[in-house]
Amino acid sequence: MGRIAYVNGRFVPHAEAFVHIEDRGYQLADAVYEVWALFDGKLADPEGHFARLERSLSELRIPMPMSRAALTTVLREAVRRNRVREGLVYLQVSRGVAPRDHAFPTTPVRPAVVVTVGRVDREATEARAARGVGVVTTPENRWGRCDIKTVGLLPNALAKQKAREAGAVEAWFVDDLGFVTEGASSNAWILDRDGVLRTRDTNANILRGVTRLSLLDVAREAGLKVEERPFTPDEARAAKEAFITGAGSLVLPVVSVDGKPVGDGSPGPVASKLRRLYIERAKATAI
Repeated sequence: MGRIAYVNGRFVPHAEAFVHIEDRGYQLADAVYEVWALFDGKLADPEGHFARLERSLSELRIPMPMSRAALTTVLREAVRRNRVREGLVYLQVSRGVAPRDHAFPTTPVRPAVVVTVGRVDREATEARAARGVGVVTTPENRWGRCDIKTVGLLPNALAKQKAREAGAVEAWFVDDLGFVTEGASSNAWILDRDGVLRTRDTNANILRGVTRLSLLDVAREAGLKVEERPFTPDEARAAKEAFITGAGSLVLPVVSVDGKPVGDGSPGPVASKLRRLYIERAKATAI
């Protein structure tokens, strides 16, 4: 059985899944997206992802395409039809199809909805977490509303390519003040020399990561001191540990920044523990 996608009310073979050439998401990046991790066929961090989706749509003045309950049914059916137990679910909602114009359509159009499901090799991801990954830094060059999860990701794609060409997994954006904002597709964290867990506050121009939010609770429950406070690349290299978080990476230890080791250059015990605790929580609360 091949992959199945959901496109505007229909489940179709993945190879036959198309959107209209005047879909505003395709032409103007006038769209938002969400990604859920799947554990045993269930959606992780459901409340956080639905809440962020609704906020992103509201900020762009795109109506919810259907109720949260109906959308949950669509997502679950996409998972069932693809027979995926461990993986990722991608949802994209654009303003819809309309003659190309920068301003919104004068006649309201129906939002366009796309859902795809992909498998994740959990053994491979656990092996990568056990090794740790490298990140590179790059100047912050994105627009001023990174809090909205839009599909306008060209700077992120270029940053990811820079990381790949350097043999790293992720790129960290660094703002004009010299502080790390976040990764191209993740939030950035360090455990500093004083044993304080630090990540950038959401008043800065960063995405309000759902995994990030869950991990803040997990870390505090584990008795860690947590501060939403910026750090520089030098502070990251001098830290005891560093890691990134996201629906795809979960909690992934960072062992080098721009080719220089973090700590002793291997995954630290705190990041490894937080990864285990986060996965336990995600599995327990998945729907």
